[in-house]
Amino acid sequence: MEKFAADFEQTFIASHRWQALLKGLGITLGLTFGALIIGAILGVLIAVVRSSHDQMSSQHKSNWLLDVANWICKVYLTVIRGTPMMVQLLIMYFVIMANSTNTMLVAILSFGINSGAYVAEIIRGGIMSVDKGQMEAGRSLGMTRFQATYKIIFPQALRHVLPAIGNEFIALLKETSVAGYVAIVDLTRAGNLVRNNTFDAVNTLMLVAITYLVLVVLLTELLKFFERRLGKSDANN
Repeated sequence: MEKFAADFEQTFIASHRWQALLKGLGITLGLTFGALIIGAILGVLIAVVRSSHDQMSSQHKSNWLLDVANWICKVYLTVIRGTPMMVQLLIMYFVIMANSTNTMLVAILSFGINSGAYVAEIIRGGIMSVDKGQMEAGRSLGMTRFQATYKIIFPQALRHVLPAIGNEFIALLKETSVAGYVAIVDLTRAGNLVRNNTFDAVNTLMLVAITYLVLVVLLTELLKFFERRLGKSDANN
């Protein structure tokens, strides 16, 4: 135990290498929340387009603009879900945004676009699980299809898909660990740099793993809190 404490102090405290890990943690959180915002926006928009198209198709109605938008969304989903996250990140860094010097922006866009595909299908499943009579009720009150979806369908769908969305955000947090491939010193990359400089793999990697574990546990508890709030809201209604 004394040897472990001495090695830990020598690796992180005495040399102030803990500061590098702390900075890496901040970058990891920044990547996660930036990508989370992009993924949520993309996911909602694509889910609304695809669910609206599915509902109109079931009613044997057609809208060419919606058909084109749905086709674009399907291509996006197929490409993003069919290729590895790391490959998408490298393509964004070396090809699409090769002239950009803002690696954080490149990474946030890459992770956000990837997450948006999975969030879209989760939300679409939730929207399609809501009874069709809810949309008809909203339209009978004079709402447009968009208003009915936003005010009636989407809040109900969110209750159904919240656990799945929470799991996707947790997966997103862990996926950011590949950001080091585009020269971003996130938590994982910072841990590797400390390990290379100190040759202390045990303490360094265990500390990185424990940090990710703590973050996941905190996100899980936050998700449970929102689920309880939604449950109380349903009970009061």
